[in-house]
Amino acid sequence: MNNLFFDYIPNKDNNTLTIKREFLADRANVWDHYTKSELLEQWFAPSPMHMRTKLMNFREGGRWHYAMSEPNGPVYWGLTQYKTIRPKEELSFSDAFCDEEGKINTDIPSADWTITFTEEGEKTLVQSVLTFKSLSDLEQILEMGMEDGMKATYATLDNLLV
Repeated sequence: MNNLFFDYIPNKDNNTLTIKREFLADRANVWDHYTKSELLEQWFAPSPMHMRTKLMNFREGGRWHYAMSEPNGPVYWGLTQYKTIRPKEELSFSDAFCDEEGKINTDIPSADWTITFTEEGEKTLVQSVLTFKSLSDLEQILEMGMEDGMKATYATLDNLLV
């Protein structure tokens, strides 16, 4: 799958990170893998981590509360709060690390995400634009290995979409 387009563009002037990735699948299939908890659980955490959903209410104003756990290690909780949903076209939400009860961890930067899905023949281009509150928040996420994590999760998603 090395011929699938991937671009990772931090912009320190406006505190954004743009990630573009092609998938060899139709837009409806890719959309489902981003919006259904049983499918998200199969790819959203980088290997060898395991993913599980505590709560998902996929609607504008709804939430997805999830956990990523290492095989013999810590559990990392996340909370996605959906803002806008335009089926198969665009999704926007805030995403943050939290605890098991959903209380946001303010020591780790949160981001506002806007994801667009564009069908291009047999492929779908997914563009994610993450907006951070500050340059230091963006830099902290970059230092945490976001690029490698996204590449790993996208590789898993490629295998599911085949």
